[in-house]
Amino acid sequence: MSEKKGEKKRILIAEDEKVSRRVLCGLLERWGYDVTAVANGTEALEVLSGESAPRLALLDWMMPGMEGVQVCEKVRERRDQPYTYVLLLSARNEKQDMVAGLESGADDYLTKPVDSEELRARVFVGERILDLQDELIAARDALKFQATHDALTAVLNRGAILNAVSRELARARRERATVGLIIGDVDHFKSVNDTHGHLTGDAILHGIALRMSGLLRAYDTLGRYGGEEFLVLAPNSDATGTMQFAERLRAGIETASFETSAGILRMTMSLGVAVSNPNEPPDSQALLQAADGALYRAKEAGRNRVMLASPKELVGHMASTERASSPNHV
Repeated sequence: MSEKKGEKKRILIAEDEKVSRRVLCGLLERWGYDVTAVANGTEALEVLSGESAPRLALLDWMMPGMEGVQVCEKVRERRDQPYTYVLLLSARNEKQDMVAGLESGADDYLTKPVDSEELRARVFVGERILDLQDELIAARDALKFQATHDALTAVLNRGAILNAVSRELARARRERATVGLIIGDVDHFKSVNDTHGHLTGDAILHGIALRMSGLLRAYDTLGRYGGEEFLVLAPNSDATGTMQFAERLRAGIETASFETSAGILRMTMSLGVAVSNPNEPPDSQALLQAADGALYRAKEAGRNRVMLASPKELVGHMASTERASSPNHV
């Protein structure tokens, strides 16, 4: 991870020659860096492979245990840690040596004896590049979040949650596992918008998403299906478990108080549940239609309740989906 704003930048020095190591440490500490110093390449790789490793490293080319270029190569093989900016130090000053050092994965190359002002400038460049990279990663992550999440509720948007359902059903088919699907619809939501305005309605949806998120298990996924409807994906959950989970969501909404500009409001939710059969796995459309049918029955029965789609209903939806996708179907 990058250092927090205001913290000292951390840097690793790997230099086997004691006097040079001491001089480098003194310079970098004077420039405000938090320095970790080691005497060989093996120790350097261990430090750079640890948690919260320094993002800047000065590596001597010739070291016992492992040379600096070998440490570079090992560091560049990693894909699970933040980028490390590596400055290679060497008494070699031939162009082919510089090329070999950069090809090993080093970001910059300095010949010994090191000029202190040049070192300071090169380290500053490394620090600036790391900062720019962190900004780019943060911007990329923000764009990815915006593309997959609903702007109002911050849960997955329709496209992302439907993709999650398709992926989970594909996994369940391979492993012959069950998948639970819950569609929840906020009861009498239109009257909230009509009576108190859309800003109040937005506050309700945001609050309900927060409440539902807090009731999810670690492996569940929540998305906004559309309007005032939410979709919950419950992997490896049978009918009993999914119904109990849906009832917990229903009770959690019913007992919550939602603070809005119109005052504290209380809401309820109706939920429809469908569970896939591992022996006859449905596609996502059939499972969604079955859960939607169960939701409709919950609304018809008086709202604020949970209904389960029967296996027969699910099979019926599977058959209609197959007919609709048949090339001979008119």
